[in-house]
Amino acid sequence: MSGEAGHIGPNAILQLLPAIGEKRGAEAAGGMLERAGIATVPDGTAMIPESDPARLFRQLRFEMPDEAGVILAEAGRRTADYVIAHRIPSPARRVLEWLPAGLAARALSGSIYRHAWTFAGSGRFRAITPWLFEIADNPMTRSEAATAPLCVWHAAVFERLYRRLVAADVTCTEVRCAAVTGEGSCRFVLLRGANQTATPRRMTSARAEA
Repeated sequence: MSGEAGHIGPNAILQLLPAIGEKRGAEAAGGMLERAGIATVPDGTAMIPESDPARLFRQLRFEMPDEAGVILAEAGRRTADYVIAHRIPSPARRVLEWLPAGLAARALSGSIYRHAWTFAGSGRFRAITPWLFEIADNPMTRSEAATAPLCVWHAAVFERLYRRLVAADVTCTEVRCAAVTGEGSCRFVLLRGANQTATPRRMTSARAEA
């Protein structure tokens, strides 16, 4: 698959549905997909409109505000596991695992930048340092207003990739979210040995509460 304007990788939905199903059942996951206005499950062979997962994420936060963070984090970890298993060649994985953490982070962040269209869509990804990322005009939060950061899926993807390929004690936290600030970029900090989590306790958008 290659990048297409306004499209994103299908795993944004494909890894989320089973995570919802484990909490509420497959039928409930299918119903949520339908209520989000998504007619069919992606087949995994092509990019999908970025608006589809954005609506499904929003629907999940609306219907399951207390569990949405946990579910999105699990979907993010599954997405990262898929990428590691199917998108990173074995020799490259072995090299990353062998390198010192600083060099591995530099190499991995470069790879993430080159493939940013798979998770950022039409947003603009920037690796400020190998441990600090930004997504400007993030399509997953473009129409959202919230009181707490919403990009749990992204943070979980980054954290899992780094834990598997850089160092097992890495955490990723979204420290600034465009849905909260109303402008600017979503910013993610990766740290080693920090007591942080990528999953807020409750994920309710200001729009849903209104």
